Amino acid sequence: MFRRRRPLLRAAAVGGGAYMAGKARQRNQAERESAEADQDARISDLEQQQQYQQQPPAAAPAPAAAPAPGGGVPDQIKQLAALHEQGALTDEEFAAAKSKLLGL
Repeated sequence: MFRRRRPLLRAAAVGGGAYMAGKARQRNQAERESAEADQDARISDLEQQQQYQQQPPAAAPAPAAAPAPGGGVPDQIKQLAALHEQGALTDEEFAAAKSKLLGL
């Protein structure tokens, strides 16, 4: 009976150790993924800041002189959309100019 008990104890010890090692590996992998996600977010923020800083200061007043008042509202919105696609208007500037045209 003692002979049979030792292999079972050994198997339980090995299985328990393997379980603990697997859990530790899983926890370390989750920590690495979290750190990489944080690093990616910081890099993205820095790239956005650099893009903002590299824009010439003359590009900011563009929304004030956007569409000509002679055209209709749909034509003016199309002109705004074209400026937005070209990069002359940011998302916020486009939304503000469009809401101003629509009277919102």
